[in-house]
This record gives sequence, structure tokens and C-alpha cells, in this order.
Amino acid sequence: MAGEPTSPARAVMKILVTGGFGAGKTALIAAVSEITPVTTEAPVTEASAGTDSLNGRETKATTTVSFDFGRRTYPAPSMTVELFLFGTPGQKRFELLWEELARGAVGAVVLVDTRHLEDAFTPLDFTERHRLPVVIAVNEFAQDPHRYTAGEVRDALGVPPDVPVVTCDARDPDSARNVLATLLIRVRSQTHPSTPSASGALL
Repeated sequence: MAGEPTSPARAVMKILVTGGFGAGKTALIAAVSEITPVTTEAPVTEASAGTDSLNGRETKATTTVSFDFGRRTYPAPSMTVELFLFGTPGQKRFELLWEELARGAVGAVVLVDTRHLEDAFTPLDFTERHRLPVVIAVNEFAQDPHRYTAGEVRDALGVPPDVPVVTCDARDPDSARNVLATLLIRVRSQTHPSTPSASGALL
């Protein structure tokens, strides 16, 4: 009816959260999800010791064996953005599952643990093959005494200058939201240039 307020447009976006084993994917989704996140955590056992090194990750007791799921809604005056966050298992042997989880995704967060930088190459190659806009989020673990600059991480990974590299604490909601805000700006600039930005609502 005339005179009734109109509801803002709604955009639903599927976001892939990927990275190496123990990089902080489950923690980031839990930090920002407005619902109780769906997780498929299983205990790390001696049976996986030969393939899943716990060197530098001695306190890690569980690992994702299927996927994590969370949801975050950001209302804005002109558009409500609803993010569906799908977290991948970190191990390369689950790459077939990554293919399913990436279906329909508009962008990806690649979490990086600089203590195990080599683990980042497989997820980066995966997102590049699928032409997903990405942001590289360097998870600065409290127990890691050394910090690398974004430029140092960029050089080590050999990523192009236009790919955002940010530092974060995946356990901290504000820090995790900043990662998502950076990714949405990246997605909008590459694939949705006419979509109103909701990045201000993320912060």
C-alpha cells in the first residue's frame, strides 16, 4: 500500500573459510556467528599422527572432519547482507569436500598460521583455480612470539599486490568481523560493483 515503508533489499552470500590444519577456521566462524555454529569436530588421535603433524600445535585436541557452518546478518539502510559461512577441513586429503563447499561461494577467507606457512599454498591454489575473491587473514596466535608484517607474508606466499592481507585474532569477534568486512569490499569491487556496500555495518 502507498505510504508503507519498504523493506531493504536482501543479499545472501556464501563465504568459504579455508586454510591449513589448525589455522583457526572453526574459531573465526564461532567468533562471528549469530547462531550456535554447526561443527564437525573430532578428537585428534594417534592414528592421524603420521599425516596431521602437531608440531607447534600440541594443544590442539580436535579437528574439523566435514565442515563448519555459521551465519551472520548485517542490516544496512539499503540492503541487508546475510553471510553463510562454510569452514573447510584443513587437510589436503579432504580437497574433494572443498569442491562441494566452494559451490556457489562468492568469496573466501584464507586463514594463515605463519608457523606453518607451507599449509597455506594448497588452499590458495584452490581459491585461485575457482577464481574466488580472497582475503588472506594472518592469525596471530598468542603463543607465537614473532609477528610478521603483511608485506612479509605477501612476499612469502607470492600473492599479487591487489589481494588483501590482514592480521587478526580469529577468536576475537571484532577482529573476525574486520576480516569479513575486508572480504566483502573485495567481493563487491570484483563481482558486484553495483551492490550497495554494507561494509560499514560490519565494523
